[in-house]
Amino acid sequence: MKTKDKILQASLLLFNEEGEPNVSTVDIANEMDISPGNLYYHFKGKDAIIQTLYNRFETELIEILKAPIEQTLNVEDSWFYLYVVFEEIYNFRFFYQNISNILERNPLIAKRFKILLKHKYQTTHTILLALSEKQIIIIDDLQTIEVCQNINIILSHWLNYASLQDWPDDHVTIIHQGVFQIMSLISPYFTENYRHIYQELRDLYQKLLHQD
Repeated sequence: MKTKDKILQASLLLFNEEGEPNVSTVDIANEMDISPGNLYYHFKGKDAIIQTLYNRFETELIEILKAPIEQTLNVEDSWFYLYVVFEEIYNFRFFYQNISNILERNPLIAKRFKILLKHKYQTTHTILLALSEKQIIIIDDLQTIEVCQNINIILSHWLNYASLQDWPDDHVTIIHQGVFQIMSLISPYFTENYRHIYQELRDLYQKLLHQD
């Protein structure tokens, strides 16, 4: 692995574990056992590292969002797909945990993140339409817009909300609960043949949340 990639790997780990505001380029250099000058040769400061990490995150998430799952979509597929999206966000969680500060410091990222939000919205809209066409849900145009917006809010702010809860400190619980909250938004629109799915998911997540 090239030094530049090692710097990105170490930075992502430290940002995620310690919080981006608490990590300096000196901390990253120390973690890698290289000189700050060596790090500066590859990245001219912490914001350059954040920009590169965001580029990687954006590319990976857009690839996930563009996956043509609506062609064979069922409820189980939508559950799994949400889990994949949450997993990707969790892998770059430092960004969402300090989103306001990072966007204020990085106008280019702020501009691109607004576009990424539109990608999330469009993907959610496509999935809801597919579920509706398959008569898994019954939902009108206005309700679709409202649900899409609320799902976008959860995807963007769930990690900060989860950090304030007295939940088991593991990413599986955090992601499962996030997926369940989104399914809770969709559940009122399930047709009669699919209403049992919400209760099954609810039992699963409650068991996970309260396990020893």
